[in-house]
Amino acid sequence: MAAVLFDFSGTLFRIESSESWLRAVLAEAGLSLPERELLRAAQALERVGALPGGTSAMEPVPDEFASLWEIRDQSAELHRAAYTGIARQVPLPDPALHDALYDRHMTPAAWAPYPDAVEVLRALRERGIAVGVVSNIGWDLRPVFREHGLDTYVDTYVLSYEHGIQKPDPRLFETACTALDVDPRDVLMVGDDRRADGGAAALGCAVHFVDHLPTTQRPDGLRPVLDLVC
Repeated sequence: MAAVLFDFSGTLFRIESSESWLRAVLAEAGLSLPERELLRAAQALERVGALPGGTSAMEPVPDEFASLWEIRDQSAELHRAAYTGIARQVPLPDPALHDALYDRHMTPAAWAPYPDAVEVLRALRERGIAVGVVSNIGWDLRPVFREHGLDTYVDTYVLSYEHGIQKPDPRLFETACTALDVDPRDVLMVGDDRRADGGAAALGCAVHFVDHLPTTQRPDGLRPVLDLVC
């Protein structure tokens, strides 16, 4: 393999829990909720899928958001509108908290790299294998990589909102391959979403999937990548 492309959320990084997310925003706003109400609100936010990068919604997307939801990763405006709209299904003590929650999820503090991410990226760099990040997202994730010390191992970032294209569209993966000057047939795509990340196969890329789990439950899920690129 000449290059490895990685998804961001659920692959290299994991977002904080819905409870941590809500607690942080309430604290920043100087607000508090009784513990039972806080936990109930956090669970409700999780059920509707309001946390970008979090667990999948357990409830159907409301009809009024269905079309927006399908294209949410094609621009920053669509992404914010989709997630804040979904979040507003859950009442909070101040309406401004829904936007504050969205802002929080874009901060490096809301994300943690998987335990083996640095090790694997460093090993790829030492082997001379190029690395790209290809993500369906509505905001610039580069500061997250810089803050956590992973940016030095990434050669290119291809983010859906910057191109108006979202995975599984093969053009997003093709953009990454072009940026790295590699033949797609010499590229491995690593991700957690079989539909979205599996789109790379249409170009001839090999594809490897990891499980989207909390960091404590997936300490070495990326290490098999090193065997696949030998």
